[in-house]
Amino acid sequence: MKILAAALIAVVLWGASPVAAKIAVSSLSPMMVAILRTVIGGLVALPLAMLLRIPLPANRAQRRLLALSGFCGFVAFPVIFTLGILHTSANHASMILAGLPVFTGLIAMTWDRKRPAVAWWIGCTIAMAGEALLIFGHGLDRATGASIGGDLLVLASNVFASLGYVAGGRLEREGYSAMGTTFYGVGLYALVLWPLLFIVEPGTAPLAVPTGIWLSIAYLAVGATIVGYVLWYWALGQGGIARIALLQFLQPVSGVILAAILLGEEFGAIFITASGVILAGVWYALKANR
Repeated sequence: MKILAAALIAVVLWGASPVAAKIAVSSLSPMMVAILRTVIGGLVALPLAMLLRIPLPANRAQRRLLALSGFCGFVAFPVIFTLGILHTSANHASMILAGLPVFTGLIAMTWDRKRPAVAWWIGCTIAMAGEALLIFGHGLDRATGASIGGDLLVLASNVFASLGYVAGGRLEREGYSAMGTTFYGVGLYALVLWPLLFIVEPGTAPLAVPTGIWLSIAYLAVGATIVGYVLWYWALGQGGIARIALLQFLQPVSGVILAAILLGEEFGAIFITASGVILAGVWYALKANR
């Protein structure tokens, strides 16, 4: 029950990420938002790691997993996802991220050299068909605010997020703490990205950025990055990567609701149909993986 609760809390936190990112890129460049997300997260995470005396991974194999999970989760995914969110709607981004369980499960089973069940492949095929309808059928909808290019960038970010999840989940499974994976992962890459803050937008005055933008970035840095990843890595390690990953089919719920309330985004029949197909496919794959 604790494992399920931790995973669901992480999913709810991440569900609001597309809305927070959409708000943030309304005033800052996507690259700046992505870098700030990791740098601010690192400023919080590294002191916590030191305060809690969390050790670094003990062996080279675990350190490689830490480097991989950190790069994918705190560099590649934020950059590609935030570039995508600039050119698509929060609704579309939320539903495209619903495909994360497909990528996570496939990477995990490939890594462990397991053969997915036929029903799993059927569910994933249905989910991907829904993704294709969402991305390429938006022109038939009324005012989605989305683009094929933006949607494809968000879809590409799924691969890096999923690879980071699998690497982090394997670290937890091997006995290294989820806090260590998250705190050192975001902290070390925050040190790498820090100098870029003065290159990407050198003329940006922090006091000139609206408070709402800073709140959105703070949410991405602390809520989605630190709290979300700690809970998620722990749940993946304890409950099984492929099985727990499928809970992400619930992630779009909070994102779509918040997009309607905070951004006033509308959606039409194609969005509703595609969303239903995506969720049905992931649900079917979830049944196959029980």
